[in-house]
Amino acid sequence: MRPRSCFVRSSLLLCSTLLFSGTVARAEAPAGPQAPPAPQAEPAVEPPSAPQVEPAPSAPAIAEPAQPAPVPAAPPATPPLGPTRPKIDVYVTAYGELQFAYFNYGLDQNRAGGAQRDSRIEFDTNRFVIEVKGGLPDYGLEAEVEVEFEHGGTGSAMELEYEEFGEFDQELDKGGEILVEEMFLSKKLGANAALAVGRFYVAVGTLSEFSRPTDYLGTNRDEAETSIIPNTWDEMGVRLRYKFPWGLRLTGQLVNGLDSTGFSSQLWSAGGHQRRFEVQRATDMALVVRADVTHFDGFTFGVSAYHGDTTRNRPKADLVKSCEEANPREVAPCGYVSAPLTLLDAHLSVRKGPWSAKALVMYGHLKNAELVSQRNARLSNLLGVIRTPVSDNALAVWGELGYDIASVVGLSDSHHLFPFVRYDYADTQFKPREELYDNPRFRRSVYTVGLSYNLMNVAFAKLDFGHRRLGSSAFRPENTLRFATGFNY
Repeated sequence: MRPRSCFVRSSLLLCSTLLFSGTVARAEAPAGPQAPPAPQAEPAVEPPSAPQVEPAPSAPAIAEPAQPAPVPAAPPATPPLGPTRPKIDVYVTAYGELQFAYFNYGLDQNRAGGAQRDSRIEFDTNRFVIEVKGGLPDYGLEAEVEVEFEHGGTGSAMELEYEEFGEFDQELDKGGEILVEEMFLSKKLGANAALAVGRFYVAVGTLSEFSRPTDYLGTNRDEAETSIIPNTWDEMGVRLRYKFPWGLRLTGQLVNGLDSTGFSSQLWSAGGHQRRFEVQRATDMALVVRADVTHFDGFTFGVSAYHGDTTRNRPKADLVKSCEEANPREVAPCGYVSAPLTLLDAHLSVRKGPWSAKALVMYGHLKNAELVSQRNARLSNLLGVIRTPVSDNALAVWGELGYDIASVVGLSDSHHLFPFVRYDYADTQFKPREELYDNPRFRRSVYTVGLSYNLMNVAFAKLDFGHRRLGSSAFRPENTLRFATGFNY
């Protein structure tokens, strides 16, 4: 047996060897986080009687470097909720107009000898109009919205309050109006046809095509046309257009009709435009057809016709037929009095070389005008209508002619300078029924001379002088001097 001292020396040598191996391993391991070393089992101690061989020193163990933690993958992008929206072509246009006017007559034109002599000056933010068009050419779709701000203010609305015994209630915050004149969606049907649904201009007269201040030469739109039909007349409905390749354009419209409570002696059907209430009544619809020849370069001429009843678009069902056995459960048990309105016109537009001209002849007829007049005379004051007798017929004629002298005075092609003349004639009591006095006050002739300048149809300035005569020499003539300026983009 080995003595006890030898056993002790062997144990110390084994412990020293293991300690030296662990120290070298820690010294050679790379920097960084290390995995904890695996626990080592303690060496077994042999019984003293077993012969012991001293182990050879082992090579130092090299620790493997720790693996970096895996980076989590980015979450997938959230897919869109719906299909991808197509690219939309958007166009924005606008025009604005300021006007300064001098009048040598008073505001009251209903005096025995006409308006009194006066000297008045008026400034007006006449209108600002913005138009937005958006289209999907690949699908043949186009949307258009046109909003007009008149006289720099806001309008008012009327409501029919049955809680207040069927009276009309109106609130006015400020003079002027904000109007949505156009808002429609159009779809092309082939290369030559298009169908539109919404609010658009009624295809009657010249102002449906030429309403911008650079489209006409005077400081104002023609007085004749706006004396018998609404100014830039817009309604809601459906429109179909077809253009033949050889130069004929056809337009058909089905729109809501006018409201005969607004008809009067001075403005005939112009006051029938439904703007007093929040919604338009369309119980009576109107049909419009128009044909324009565009074959000749610089010339457009054509005709249009409008026909639609006006009785059932009144705010109240107050123009109904009477009968003995009326059903109290029905609004109009015996039907309504028919009062259809018919308009016919021929129009011309010329822009050829230095010449510019426009002309219109319009005739209108209202059936049962006597019954409409009788009922209108009993309307509420709060409705805000004139309540004067309505003529059976009306006539409007106007024309303007100008010649561009920009090159004569040394201006470049970017400038246009038109001296012009214009004539307006309107008779809102043209050949009335025998019961209605043919009042010469409602025959108006306006002679206008002026100068119109525009720069590339973007900026414009106009100056004109108008002389108005009524249908009898007993009425004092009226003179107006106007200056207008603005932009067209």
